Amino acid sequence: MGMGQNLAETYSAAREVFDAANEALGLALDRLCFDGPPEELSRTDIAQPAILTVSVAVLRAMAQAGGRAPEARASAGLSLGEYTALVAAGAMEFREAVQLVRHRGLWMQEACEENPGTMCSIIGLEDAQVEQACQTARERTGSGVWPANYNCPGQLVVSGQEAAVQAAAQLCTELGARRTIRLDVAGGFHTQLMKPAAERLAAALAGAHIRRPDHPIVSNVTGQPTEDPKEIGRLLVQQITSPVRWADSMRWFIDQGVEHYYEVGPGRVLRGLLKRTDASKTCLSVSNVQHVLTYAERERR
Repeated sequence: MGMGQNLAETYSAAREVFDAANEALGLALDRLCFDGPPEELSRTDIAQPAILTVSVAVLRAMAQAGGRAPEARASAGLSLGEYTALVAAGAMEFREAVQLVRHRGLWMQEACEENPGTMCSIIGLEDAQVEQACQTARERTGSGVWPANYNCPGQLVVSGQEAAVQAAAQLCTELGARRTIRLDVAGGFHTQLMKPAAERLAAALAGAHIRRPDHPIVSNVTGQPTEDPKEIGRLLVQQITSPVRWADSMRWFIDQGVEHYYEVGPGRVLRGLLKRTDASKTCLSVSNVQHVLTYAERERR
């Protein structure tokens, strides 16, 4: 069964999210999510609104099944996921968010074609070692490579131009990295290679309706919370060309004493990153009907 299909068939609130996305985008996004084809669904300008739509559909299904939405002291989302966090916190209407994300994906794809790049995950080194490897690779190749995703202790993704990324990965191997994993991505995200996309997104966000959220949003760019609408918009633009400081974001939650976490939407990557940051914390990944029922059962206790 396709992405989000069982949710839409089980919960009217989830179905309404897919209907709203279809109307806002002027395309049958639900059909793409449910039936593919994979090569079209994987396009950046389709994948980004699809993931946002499924994630918000999960949230609405949780609210319908549990009688209320999850109570949150704060929210965060990795890269694209920050838009889900904003919708969840009431800072942005879903229809506007899905339109912005569609354009964001399109502009990022165009930037990838204009400035080709790639990404590589480095496992088993200190951040400072990877940062130094990137600097050395830039000096040796004359090309760009930078840290792009500080995911958790011992896991940092580098991003940039092909030759420099390869050189950085080789240097990290020589430094003792356990693994270097080339990522199947369209380009060098969260670097200056994405500057054309950031400029276009800045113009779009200047006219967006961002409200004060119901609770703080922990920014990818700073790893710190914000509730100021103007700052939220500014940071969403910076996010395109800045590294994602997810490890810092999780440390902020942990320092606040948060014990229980929900990962909403496709995949379980964030639960794994949290476990590597602090194995004592619990996280429920919610992406299908069974997960929603588990959440609802918790709410009834």
